[in-house]
Amino acid sequence: MAGLWRSYQVLIGKHPWTVQIITAGSLVGVGDVLSQQLIERRGLANHNVKRTAKMMSIGFFFVGPVVGGWYKVLDKLVTGGTGGAALKKMLLDQDYMDALISNYYLWPPVQIANFYFIPLHHRLAVVQVVAVAWNSYLSWKANKI
Repeated sequence: MAGLWRSYQVLIGKHPWTVQIITAGSLVGVGDVLSQQLIERRGLANHNVKRTAKMMSIGFFFVGPVVGGWYKVLDKLVTGGTGGAALKKMLLDQDYMDALISNYYLWPPVQIANFYFIPLHHRLAVVQVVAVAWNSYLSWKANKI
């Protein structure tokens, strides 16, 4: 595991944007697989591969570039590594009204810790790791019959 982490560190140092986008897409896909297999209990024979590919595409082409870019903007808008700066970034980050109420249980504490403790080039990965569970929930909710 330590070797994998070191390899990830080397790659993100050399190609931060590409690695962040690949990480985002992969972890959104993991969220959908977990949703289908653990929450919906579809089994491998009934796994909807197209759905997983669609979710991964959202991660690769929307979540990675948009959220990764948004974190860069936030770091320019609110400078510093204090708790107050992390709180300001978290408040600016919470602007999707339709999902706002349900995500308040998870995202504000995650984002405060993320903006306070985590270096910029690792923030997207941290959020995407937490988002595996969130994406599983959203995928289940969006695709339930």
